[in-house]
Amino acid sequence: MKISFDALPLISENMSGIGYCQAGLVSEMISSHPEDSYTFEYFSRKDHEIKRNRLSSYMKKNCSVNESHFSGFLYRTIMNIIPVPYSLFFGKKSELTHFFNYIIPPFVNGKKVVTVHDMVIRAYPETVRFRTKQLLLTGMKKSMKRADVIITDSEFSKKEIEKYYPQFADKIEVVYCGVNKEKFYHIEDKERITRTKASLGIDGEYFLYLGTIEPRKNLERLIDAYKLLCERDVNVPKLVMAGGKGWLNSGIYGKVSEYGLEEKVLFTRYVPDEDLCPLMNGACAFVFPSIYEGFGMPPLEAMSCGVPVVSSGEASLPEVVGDCAVIVDAYSPDSIADGMYRIYMDRPLREELSKKGMQRAAGFSWERSAEKLHEIYKAVLR
Repeated sequence: MKISFDALPLISENMSGIGYCQAGLVSEMISSHPEDSYTFEYFSRKDHEIKRNRLSSYMKKNCSVNESHFSGFLYRTIMNIIPVPYSLFFGKKSELTHFFNYIIPPFVNGKKVVTVHDMVIRAYPETVRFRTKQLLLTGMKKSMKRADVIITDSEFSKKEIEKYYPQFADKIEVVYCGVNKEKFYHIEDKERITRTKASLGIDGEYFLYLGTIEPRKNLERLIDAYKLLCERDVNVPKLVMAGGKGWLNSGIYGKVSEYGLEEKVLFTRYVPDEDLCPLMNGACAFVFPSIYEGFGMPPLEAMSCGVPVVSSGEASLPEVVGDCAVIVDAYSPDSIADGMYRIYMDRPLREELSKKGMQRAAGFSWERSAEKLHEIYKAVLR
C-alpha cells in the first residue's frame, strides 16, 4: 500500500494528545509493515529543517516526506470557503491518506481516512477555542462525508458521533489508543524520583494531575475538592498540577489564591519528557476528574506506572480505567474529595489498584492498535 499521513500533529512545537496518538500508531505500523510505503505530508512556510528533524525518529527506508511551502494556516482558513484541492500541493501518488485531526481537506487523491477523537465541539462547545470551533463547525460534517472510514478512540466516542451525525454511523471504526510502555513504566529507582521532584520544587507526598490546564478538565472543581480535603486533614499531600496552559484558565489559578492554597497547590514549570515517568511514579495517586474525554490517555499512563488513579466516571474514562480506579462524580467536589481521601488513607487499596492498573494498561498496546488500523486500511483499499 502507498499510505500518506498528514504530519501536522507530529511537527507542532508542542505536541498535543492528538500528536502522541498519531505517533504511537504510525511508528508501530511503519516498523511492523515494511512492505508498505509511507509518506509524511505537511505545509511548511519556514523552519523546514526543524520540522524534518521532528519527523526524523519516524523515518525508515520505506518512508518519505512530501513538503509544500505554501502556508498551511492560510490553506486551512480558506479551504471550507473556497475548496482549493489538496492534491494541488501534494499530488496524486498516494492510494490512501489519513488525517488524524478531524478534518479532511477537499479533493484529496485516493481513499481518505479521518480520526474524529471526540464530539466536544457539540457536547461542550464553550470549552473550545474560537478559531478551532469555527474550523470544526464549518468543516467536520464535510470531512466525514468525504471520508471512506472514520476512526475514533473509544466506543463512547463512536456513540457520540452516531448521536450527532447518524448519517455517518456505518463508516465508524474504533481504534483504541495505546500506552508507550518505554516511556511510562514502574520505576524501582527511588533516587531518580527524588531527583525529579527536587528539580521541580516538590517535597513530600503529592497527588498529581497531569494534562492541559483548561476548563474541560474540571480543574476548578478539583481545587474546590482539595480545599475540602485540607479542611478535613491539614496534613494531606500537596496537589501538583503539571501540564501545558490551555485557555480560559484564569479561574483555575484564581481559586488557588482565593482559598489561600498557594503553599499546597503547585503548578510546575514545563516538565521535560524524560521527567514525566518519575514524576508520575512519585505520586501517591493520580487524579483525573475530567468531564469529557474521547479516550483519556493520562490515567492509562498512570496505571502503566503502577500509580493508583482517582478518575471521574464521565465519557470514555470508565472504558479506560475499568475497575482499576476510584471512580468519583465529576460534578461533586465532595465526591472528588472523598475519593482522594479514601485512596490516601487506604494503603491496601492503593497497592491493589497499582497491581490491577498495570495489568489493565498492558492490554492497551500500540502494536494491537496499529495492527487493527492497518487491517482497516487494507479493507478500504479492497
